[in-house]
Amino acid sequence: MILGIGLDLCEVERMKRAVERPRFVDRVYTAAEAARIRAAAEARAAEIAAGLFAAKEAVAKALGTGFAGFGPWEIEITPDIAGRPQCALYEGALARAKALAGPGRFRVWVSVTHDKGMAAATAVIEGEGLSTP
Repeated sequence: MILGIGLDLCEVERMKRAVERPRFVDRVYTAAEAARIRAAAEARAAEIAAGLFAAKEAVAKALGTGFAGFGPWEIEITPDIAGRPQCALYEGALARAKALAGPGRFRVWVSVTHDKGMAAATAVIEGEGLSTP
């Protein structure tokens, strides 16, 4: 059962200016995400940061609340062994997902793309959901 769907767009040039400020990177991204951004070549760093930011926003929208009750650092997007984005939730974001899923399991699916100065991401939360009477 689909519990939530989210979509977001992020301008790469806007993110390029933002990642020039180390405080922004430390405030928005997890340590693993920040390391990935900082390890990338300058041109690619903004694209990666924009894709990650769009993915975080998409997940927050799929959770149905936006960033109410948790921050972007509580959603972590990392590549799996094949390079596909995978999502881990922490603290408030995890609590919100568990509230959506009820006693059942859930999984967050994320897809990210970049084209012509834009990054886009979709997120789908899949699980059993709360049973209704």
